[in-house]
Amino acid sequence: MDLVVTRDGNGYQARWGERQWRCAVGRSGFTTAKCEGDGATPVGRWPLRRLLYRADRLPQPRTALPAAPIAAEDGWCDAPDDPAYNQPVRLPYPASHEVMQRSDGLYDLVVVLGYNDDPVVAGLGSAIFLHVAQDDYRGTEGCVALARADLLHLLADAEPGDAVRVVDGGPA
Repeated sequence: MDLVVTRDGNGYQARWGERQWRCAVGRSGFTTAKCEGDGATPVGRWPLRRLLYRADRLPQPRTALPAAPIAAEDGWCDAPDDPAYNQPVRLPYPASHEVMQRSDGLYDLVVVLGYNDDPVVAGLGSAIFLHVAQDDYRGTEGCVALARADLLHLLADAEPGDAVRVVDGGPA
């Protein structure tokens, strides 16, 4: 099944089967020409690869996806000129990276999406995840974000082969 992400006159929506939820996307909206740092969510179909979660904040969620806890030394490289670009890294790491164990709770649940990973292309964008949304659903750096309860519901239903499908249907 696909989590279908679209925009309408009221913002952004995600449909999972019969359920529909509010969601957040990149602060720059959708793009068909993603590049590192543009703040846009790439249009396309991106497989749900695996779940990363904060075991110090919640028990392992019920899901058929491969799952692993996030450790304090987990990062994700976002430096296009680094050999580990768009891949997990161990902190401290010398190149630009995201810290996966965030204090704001947005990465308490992170579904790694199959965007720019097979093969990785430098500069095409990194760390495109499905994660927890801020309470006001403000824009992300390019990820798709759902309310924690909605994301937990999706995870309980998700299976390998499911995906996030971002559909650009025109301006909001």
